[in-house]
Amino acid sequence: MGQIFCCVKVYQSTLAIKESFGKFDAVLEPGCHCMPWICGKRIAGHLTLRVQQLDVRCETMTKDNVFVTVVASIQYRVIAKKATNAFYQLSDTERLIESYVFDVIRAFVPTMELHSLFEQKYEIAEAVVVALDKSMLAYGFETVQTLIVDIERDTLMRVKAQKKLEIMRAEKDANEKAQAQKKLELEIKRAKGKNKSGLYIGSQVIGVFKGRDEKSYNKTIKTKKQNKTEQNSDEKCL
Repeated sequence: MGQIFCCVKVYQSTLAIKESFGKFDAVLEPGCHCMPWICGKRIAGHLTLRVQQLDVRCETMTKDNVFVTVVASIQYRVIAKKATNAFYQLSDTERLIESYVFDVIRAFVPTMELHSLFEQKYEIAEAVVVALDKSMLAYGFETVQTLIVDIERDTLMRVKAQKKLEIMRAEKDANEKAQAQKKLELEIKRAKGKNKSGLYIGSQVIGVFKGRDEKSYNKTIKTKKQNKTEQNSDEKCL
């Protein structure tokens, strides 16, 4: 209906590219605009100013020969002042962004080992942002943010890593059990040693007491004999 009355509307967060007889005429902002199609005026297309997201999966190899798939999430948008460049100079924005992301990741990841790759994913994201801004600003796009959302290892490597972890855990459990067994044996030996020393000391104490009892017993017998002899001698005297 708008074309019939030579009027068009442009929605919020959107830009419209106006052409006159096939030639660029103006960039229309949100609102209602006069579009006399009888005079060769028309809307060639629209550009959204909203932030768009592109997920890129890049397969590459680390320094220690492990195949990984790096998943990068690229958030970008059109620069309003460069809308003509964004509309006319690029035919496939997503494929161009993917090519730059592939180039950065495949140049960056092979210089790192697998264990350091997870720690330096922010450095990878910064390198991707720098590369995209350097190339995409000329086409009227800016990078809002880049995130390395996932680093997937090869399936076989995952299985090997899982087996390696299981072996390491089993070895750790075996070492802990062996150490606990050694400690238990040492405690048992110490307890036996204490019992032996206690028995030895007890036997010594018993021997001492026995010796004392024998001496006192002999002494009492001697005194009794002496008393009897004295009594006998007294009786004889009487």
